[in-house]
Formats: sequence, structure tokens, C-alpha cells
Amino acid sequence: MNGIESAFHFDSLVWDWIIAVYLFLAGMSAGAVMIAIYLNRRVIEGDPADNGVIKATAWLAPFGIISGLLILVFHLTKPLEFWKIMIYYNPTSVMSMGVILFQIYMLVLFIWIGVIFRSAINNWLGGKFSFINQLLIKFGRFNNTIEVVLALMAIILAAYTGFLLSALKTYPMLNNPVLPILFLFSSLSSGAAACLLFAVLVFKESASSPSISWIHGVERPVVLFELFVLVTFFTGLIFSGGQNEVAAWNALTGGFWADWFWYGVILLGMLLPLTLNTIAPERLKHSSGYIFVVTGLSMGGVLMLRTFILYAGQMTVV
Repeated sequence: MNGIESAFHFDSLVWDWIIAVYLFLAGMSAGAVMIAIYLNRRVIEGDPADNGVIKATAWLAPFGIISGLLILVFHLTKPLEFWKIMIYYNPTSVMSMGVILFQIYMLVLFIWIGVIFRSAINNWLGGKFSFINQLLIKFGRFNNTIEVVLALMAIILAAYTGFLLSALKTYPMLNNPVLPILFLFSSLSSGAAACLLFAVLVFKESASSPSISWIHGVERPVVLFELFVLVTFFTGLIFSGGQNEVAAWNALTGGFWADWFWYGVILLGMLLPLTLNTIAPERLKHSSGYIFVVTGLSMGGVLMLRTFILYAGQMTVV
């Protein structure tokens, strides 16, 4: 028990596990949006409002970013003063720039959702507040531009979760230019898994639909590239020498966080889903139980990865 306690509480720790949850939720939101926009533009035929993946994203993306921000706000020393950072911007602060990004992202996200589900929203309102319907019609004329801007915001948001940790300059493992790229692909991985899970199990999208088949097809290359970026991340630290090398070996060898990484992140979160997707027969892949297990492993692996990077990255200082 003492070993576990010391893994989560040590002198150089600044940001704890709640930040990892925030990073996971924000990344999942961005990843789901990237997946949904590509499907809407290249794969889905007919009304996107009828597609289970788009429906899942319409719930998951706002939930991820809003709940993540709420967690962050209430984790602050003075949560009631958070509104100040939303009004008084500091261009030299990574946190302040992140708040601007979140505000723009959420605004464009809700407009995009409103345009796609305009008919459903109008029916739900019973024809009242007709100005909302008219406003969404006007926004719909610029839907292509809205999607491009939203996709760009989602990519920046996914990478930003890595830049945020890079701001801790005294921690060599976190102050790493590869970290935003790693978090970008882990966001895609968690977003794809979340979309797949909710689209099939909640919104009853056919497990053999073009959208679900495309997500199944993209999962493997995303995870493989994520593994490649992880190798690049630690190889760069080791070859840099000094405290960078010390930080890498402290994270990868011995102790609680090394086990967390090798058995949780790599084995359960990456290799097991990859193996199951490779050897499982097609009939099994379309079952609800299989989708629940594989997507759960993938999302759990991403959360464990961000927790590992956060804690292991703070164990060694310059």
C-alpha cells in the first residue's frame, strides 16, 4: 500500500490524477469530432442526423469538453474566480490560450450540431422560437466552412492537451515536442472507441454499416502509429542523455508506474485490442459484447496513458 501511495504522492508532484481525467475527456471530445467530420464528408450517404456515429458525437463531444472543464474549474484553488481567465486573456499563458481555444471550439461545435440536427431541434421546440430555426438555416449555408474550422479546432485541441503539459518546463519528460503528437493520436484512438461504443450500443447503428466499418478499419493504423510515436518519444529522451535519459528510465523500469505502463497502457490498452481485432472472426466483431470489451480496453488504455505521462513525467526534474 505504501508503494501505491508514494506513486501518487511525491514531492515534485504539481498536477494530480484529476488533470489526467480532464486531458482524457478533452481529447476524447476532439477525437470524436475529427472522426465524425470525416465520416460526414466522405462516408455517410443521406441525412447525417440519422447516423449513429453523428448522434453519438453530438452527445460525446459537448459532454467531454464541458465536463472536463468543470472538473478543472472545481479543482482550482479558487474555482469561483475562474471567470476571470475567461475574460482577461494573457497571450503568454498556455492556460489562457487554452481557454480561448475551448470557447471557440465549443461555439463552432454547437453551431455544427445545430445545423445537422436543425429539423429535430425545430420539432422538439414545437415550432416555437422560430428565430433559432432561421439562424440555423443561415449557418447551414456555410456548413463546409464550419466543418473545416471545427476540424482545425479539434486537431489543435487534441494537440493542446500535450502542449499544456509541456508548459511544465522543469520536467524533462513533459517538456517534449513529441508529446502533442502522441496526445493527438491518442485522442483519435479514444474518440473512435467512444463513437463506436455509443453508436452501436446506444444509438443502434448497424455494426456492419459503412461508418462502423470505416472506424474498425482506422483503429489499427491509429494505434500502430500511436505505438510508433511512443517509441519515438522515449527514444528521443534516452538519446538526449542527462536528466532526459534519467526521466525515461525512471518511467520505464521498475516501480509502480513502469508496471502501469507495460501491463496497463501497452498490453491491455493497445496490444490486446489490436490482437482481438486481428484474430476475431467478423461475426464476433459485430456483437455488442465484443464492441463493449474492445472499446472499453481502448478508452481505458488512453486514460491510463495520460495518467502515466502525467505522473511519471513529474517524477524527474531538471
